[in-house]
Amino acid sequence: MTHPSVTLPSGETLPALGLGTWHMGERAANKSNEVAALKAGIDLGLTVIDTAEMYADGAAETVVAEAIAGRRGEVFIVSKVLPSNASFKGTIAACERSLKRLGTEVIDLYLLHWRGGTPLADTVRAFEQLRQDGLIRHWGVSNFDADDMEELAGVAQGGNCAANQVQFSLTSRGVEWDLLPFQQKRNIPLMAYCPLGGGGLVDHPALVPLAKKHGATPAAIAIAFLLSKPGVQAIPKTAKKQRVPELAKARDIALDDADHAALDKAFPPPRQKQGLAMT
Repeated sequence: MTHPSVTLPSGETLPALGLGTWHMGERAANKSNEVAALKAGIDLGLTVIDTAEMYADGAAETVVAEAIAGRRGEVFIVSKVLPSNASFKGTIAACERSLKRLGTEVIDLYLLHWRGGTPLADTVRAFEQLRQDGLIRHWGVSNFDADDMEELAGVAQGGNCAANQVQFSLTSRGVEWDLLPFQQKRNIPLMAYCPLGGGGLVDHPALVPLAKKHGATPAAIAIAFLLSKPGVQAIPKTAKKQRVPELAKARDIALDDADHAALDKAFPPPRQKQGLAMT
């Protein structure tokens, strides 16, 4: 079976299921398990790894560095700059620090973590400079709503945005109202963080019947729902190696109309504009 994928505006194709690293690197005692989980993901083709300078003050990036050691060519690395660092010079300096922690010469996708006080034009100019210098391959944003994306598109070279990472799950479907259609129309992938609703969907009773039907777990059903949406990429996080195959199973689940109807009944889609969820 061909696994679901997303396509960047450049035409580059990526797996629609990757792995996140939020909360990794916070305790040294957990590092070996975190590294093992990421390695297991790479082995199974979950080769998009998302991290950020904010996560454990950069320590999550060092976890990623250990996991990808000797396998850099297999992995698509995503990292993020904090809005407090997102001035022209600050963005470049932050990227250089992330590159050092990641132990790599280039970040595949570099995102503005959320909007701050710095004009978007300054951050975009820095992103374009980093791309020109070969330190990043693509750039994008995170936690941008539809109006933010519209504003970004009006900035010089803002149309080069390659992705937007936002919170999206069965329990947080607001993006389906306007943001997801906006991005689908423009072929900008939507990266879904907290795809398991902060853990609340891992054993949600409404997902149990579908899990039994498909021979999977409730978590896999929750992720399969996201993967069924064109242009959506999910980045669940786990520090448990044994859970990675369970998450990977989501790629092989084809939800039918009855499944989607059941999910819509248990987790209603938005009926009006909702504020962008942020965790």
